Amino acid sequence: MIGVEISRLEPDDWKLFRDVRLAALADAPGAFGATLEQELGYDEARWRERLRPENGVRFAAVAAGRAVGLAGAWVTGDRSGVAELVSMWVDPAARGTGTAALLVERVVGWAAAQGHREIRLWVVDGNDRAAGLYRRLGFSATGETQPYPNAAGVLEHLMVRPLQP
Repeated sequence: MIGVEISRLEPDDWKLFRDVRLAALADAPGAFGATLEQELGYDEARWRERLRPENGVRFAAVAAGRAVGLAGAWVTGDRSGVAELVSMWVDPAARGTGTAALLVERVVGWAAAQGHREIRLWVVDGNDRAAGLYRRLGFSATGETQPYPNAAGVLEHLMVRPLQP
């Protein structure tokens, strides 16, 4: 997308992070492990804490002075060398513009620079557009599933992409 800037969010960017995250949860409540109601209750300290480097990384896409996307990654203690893409969202007005690919590739670049050998993500049943994007960007379905935490009977599907640090 022309005119989109992808920037890494730091704790001082908590308001931008809060605003784009809440917009994501309002727009696509079925795509995230958290709910809008949960995160509406977070205070400034909680938003800042989520942006501390030890809690992973978050990137925002900004176009014309407005946040139009978000993506992040974290590393769980039980998976050495594996990063997980999380919190991926693009504003409906910016979908189909390449913004999502820019965000994903920035997260992938971060993970590779950190020395991770793989990046993984979970896609909720029915989110075919996201699954298609991830396949185009080199992710493959593993066949592994897990229950989606916010809806009984709904599954998430694991996709992975090998990295070359």
